[in-house]
Amino acid sequence: MAIFINPISPVAFSVLGFDVRWYALAYIAGFVAGYFLFRHLMRTPGSQVKLDKKNLDDLLTAIILGVIVGGRLGYVLFYNLGFFIAHPLEIFAVWHGGMSFHGGLVGVIVATWLFARRRKISTLGILDLLAVVVPIGLFFGRIANFINREVMGRPTDGPLGVVFAGDVPIPRHPSPLYEAATEGILLFVIMYALYKWTNLRNRPGALGGIMAMCYAVFRAFCEMFRAPDAQIGFLTSWGLTMGQLLSVCMFIAGATIFAFAKQKKVSNQ
Repeated sequence: MAIFINPISPVAFSVLGFDVRWYALAYIAGFVAGYFLFRHLMRTPGSQVKLDKKNLDDLLTAIILGVIVGGRLGYVLFYNLGFFIAHPLEIFAVWHGGMSFHGGLVGVIVATWLFARRRKISTLGILDLLAVVVPIGLFFGRIANFINREVMGRPTDGPLGVVFAGDVPIPRHPSPLYEAATEGILLFVIMYALYKWTNLRNRPGALGGIMAMCYAVFRAFCEMFRAPDAQIGFLTSWGLTMGQLLSVCMFIAGATIFAFAKQKKVSNQ
């Protein structure tokens, strides 16, 4: 028996004729919650990162730009390059949707490196704190995906199949909720526990590497229930998706960073 749900409007509310969408609110919520969590973690005894308010605000600005620019370019390059070559102005129409987490991650890494390089502080130390923070943004983003009925799952006759009233009556996996639970809640619990109760926070790069590996595993798993992007489909005859391919690359990168971090001497600062 499928679960029938009345669709939620993608517009949360309007102000003076301007529509404020749930997706935008999800980004705002992720950045605000992440800002305060990052500040809390930074003030934890033994933290390798110490930033004053101005630098913390500058870091937030850099990360926002990294997420938006990297996420959009990642979607353009990995998911719909042919369309954007034919319609180059659509690259800037972010309100039409289309963001890539993997691209956004690369954007954040680049933005963080530029920020840290200018101030001569540890890039890996900042990225380790961000590894604890990122799942919060993923959670809000996946909830917004579900509200917008984006990246929905494959057809299923299981008890978790969802049908939105007015849509084609084919039950589908609510894959954005699976991702919110794994890439969001579960990943946050893992990363927060590792930061608080292990000495991995004293090995620059270790937490970032673990986050990359865990996210890759969770994303690859959830892609088994998520419908492939219509413009791409499956990459192989046995069902490999673009999300899984990018996650494999992410896992390898994370494992490499973690291996190097484990070889370094523990910092007691």
